[in-house]
Amino acid sequence: MTLAPLLAAPAMVQVHAFAAMSAVGLGLVQFLAPKGTLPHRQVGWGWVALMALVALSSFSITSASHGNHYSWIHGLSAYVLVVLPLAVLAVRRGNVARHKRAMAALFFGGLMIAGAFTMMPGRIMGAVVFGW
Repeated sequence: MTLAPLLAAPAMVQVHAFAAMSAVGLGLVQFLAPKGTLPHRQVGWGWVALMALVALSSFSITSASHGNHYSWIHGLSAYVLVVLPLAVLAVRRGNVARHKRAMAALFFGGLMIAGAFTMMPGRIMGAVVFGW
């Protein structure tokens, strides 16, 4: 494992990747920590900001192999930008179940599944983790 491929990448790729890795860490804390507490809400706002940064920064990243156009993954970023405020609104309105489902979907779909695709050969994170 080496960070060299990521550190050699353009700045927005680095912002995107480090925000995503930070969101994974904070997301795990959120799943394990008690819910409804002040720390949960404070860490949650940090996670929301990181997820918004991950989604927004993705729009500055295109692939030369796709003609520098957006790919299907950018659709996921748009989904995150729609669902994220709705999940916050849900808990503010007292719908904890909807909030919980939406945040879990964003964590697993927006970070874990999307992140798994970044580990493929030819991708920067694949080179970081596996040295492809």
